Amino acid sequence: VQLQASGGGLVQDGASLRLSCEASRRSVVGIYKTAWFRQAPEKGREFVASIAWNGRNPNYGDSAKGRFTISRDFGKNAVDLQMNSLKPEDTGVYYCAVTIGTHTPWIWGQGTQVTVSS
Repeated sequence: VQLQASGGGLVQDGASLRLSCEASRRSVVGIYKTAWFRQAPEKGREFVASIAWNGRNPNYGDSAKGRFTISRDFGKNAVDLQMNSLKPEDTGVYYCAVTIGTHTPWIWGQGTQVTVSS
């Protein structure tokens, strides 16, 4: 599976960004779930949000609840992450990932940098 993430950037405290991660058309068969994770400097990778590939069952990490929305773009074979009310602590590299089963490892895309200035 090949995943291409985009949409990161430098924004100010309180701003919004929309990340998108597109899966190559040849690789979408069999995808079960997709998710966003993030990694801040000198910290471990943190779960942000996930959603089933069919668009059901969105799930959010504590830091994302109430501010971020994950959704599927079926036309583009993509998963989007709308991030509102961004805070400096949201700064990090955001990674998209997919899995093909309930207990299979995540397959990672390349990250996209999000920087929120205070």
